[in-house]
Amino acid sequence: MNENLGEVFSQEEVWEALKEMGELKAPGADGMPVLFYKKFWSMVGEKVKEEVLAVLNGADMPEGWNETVIVLIPKISSPEKLKDLRPISLCNVVYKIISKVLANRLKQVLPEIISPSQSAFVPGRLITDNVLLAYELTHYLNHRKWGKNGVAAIKLDMSKAYDRVEWMFLEKMMTKLGFSEQWVERVMKCVTTVRYRIKVNEEYSDSIVPHRGLRQGDPLSPYLFILCAEGLSSMLQRAEENGKIEGISVCRGAPKIYHLFFADDSLIMM
Repeated sequence: MNENLGEVFSQEEVWEALKEMGELKAPGADGMPVLFYKKFWSMVGEKVKEEVLAVLNGADMPEGWNETVIVLIPKISSPEKLKDLRPISLCNVVYKIISKVLANRLKQVLPEIISPSQSAFVPGRLITDNVLLAYELTHYLNHRKWGKNGVAAIKLDMSKAYDRVEWMFLEKMMTKLGFSEQWVERVMKCVTTVRYRIKVNEEYSDSIVPHRGLRQGDPLSPYLFILCAEGLSSMLQRAEENGKIEGISVCRGAPKIYHLFFADDSLIMM
């Protein structure tokens, strides 16, 4: 897997990544949407491929590429507090191409390394798989009328989950899962070179230099988040193996289920 992840990046991967991106998704700080690059690829394509491949194959991230604008989108019709607004990161297209190419390679190996209890963002799995399981387990809990041991289901929601991801934890988690040093460096280059500016009423704030967090809007972020969540999943797995927690089995012979993850939502059964 590390050999596949570490192969030299090709021009075809750059074009494939661009093709998969939404044409009129909000442009980044430079104001250039994906549509511009697709429309004028015959003119700008060679230069874009050259610059993007240089970064992917080891060069430093050019200044300004990871410049990100944050806009606040209301979650409710009349927002009054900051928690009523959802921050979305608008990344430049050239950066998003780099991130998308890395994400396309990373998602090929995820089914092998992410535990079955996580169903979001993993190719070949549907988040609805876990929804159906949760529904069946809840139905069992509601109708259970026998047995000397009590049963419980606890729903956990991580508040501002993406914003709270510690970069050092992400790096250590990837190393622990067995990713090569070269791959970890590539990913962390994308994560740590970010600079933010907030756009409010058509005006930009000063540049903000973060020290943690993943961006909503970066193609890599969902996959990196589930790598972090795998840490919690592994700890729950170990707790079950050591007899500290016990999962729920809906009938004799059925597997015991003790946790289900839906991205940043989780359901613990015991």
